[in-house]
Amino acid sequence: MDAAHIPDVLTPVIPVFVLTVIAEAFWVKKLKDAGRPVVGHTWKDTIASLTMGLGYSALSLGWKFVAFAGYLALYEWTPLRMGSGVVAWVLLFFAEDLCYYWYHRIHHESRFFWASHVVHHSSEHYNLSTALRQPWLVPTSWPFWAPLALLGFHPAMIFIQQGLNLLYQYWIHTEAIVKLPRPFEWLFNTPSHHRVHHGSNPRYLDKNYAGILMLWDRLFGTFEPETEKPVYGLTKNLETYNPLRIATHEVAAIIRDAKKPGPLSQRLGYIFRNPAWKPAASVPPPEAARPSPEAAPPSA
Repeated sequence: MDAAHIPDVLTPVIPVFVLTVIAEAFWVKKLKDAGRPVVGHTWKDTIASLTMGLGYSALSLGWKFVAFAGYLALYEWTPLRMGSGVVAWVLLFFAEDLCYYWYHRIHHESRFFWASHVVHHSSEHYNLSTALRQPWLVPTSWPFWAPLALLGFHPAMIFIQQGLNLLYQYWIHTEAIVKLPRPFEWLFNTPSHHRVHHGSNPRYLDKNYAGILMLWDRLFGTFEPETEKPVYGLTKNLETYNPLRIATHEVAAIIRDAKKPGPLSQRLGYIFRNPAWKPAASVPPPEAARPSPEAAPPSA
């Protein structure tokens, strides 16, 4: 398979994304007018999210070829072959979702990766347009799915399953759906679970990293049910709709922090440790501690 035939699940449905964002905006407004406690849309925020999504689609065109070539090199190197039958697809479904969990979790726990992912959490609203608010920086996801190629899954299958995982996650970015039947809520990622993930409430930070299955959060201790109304956005919000500022603000903050006087370990800490990390000497007493305005993570 050459680069021109790399599977692309998401691009063909962009018109559907745009139409459903508009339809949801009107529907959620009706719910808000009827007294439902929803944040809803603002056009400035929605347009900013759509702009980020379109920019991501354009900028990622070249990077998908790089990623595919990397997976293909690993696939050709390994002697393993999983095939393309039903069993292989079922195994890939679970394996790819596990890779997504760790990709997502590490993008919250290391500031280097957070600098890209923070874009997705920068909206103070929660709706279908938020799902499209994606980073413009060089993708940092490739290594997290590389093990699948080494296990013998063909790169085309990996790309398809990645796309299906992201496509699933689109519809869970909404306030219009409160709760689904309990078995579904237990097994799958839902709007309720993902609202927690986008909440900046202290109890919601760094929770619910799931792509499709909540299995991984329950297994690794990062599951949190929705028990209080989420406050969406970052612990220190940007207060801007400028796409360039949204895309680059955390990189700028990292550069500023890394330039501060101090040993190399401190500079590396600002780059690679938890987004809220500060050198020990600068950490205030617990009763006075507050999240860092630049480095604090968002809703998890």
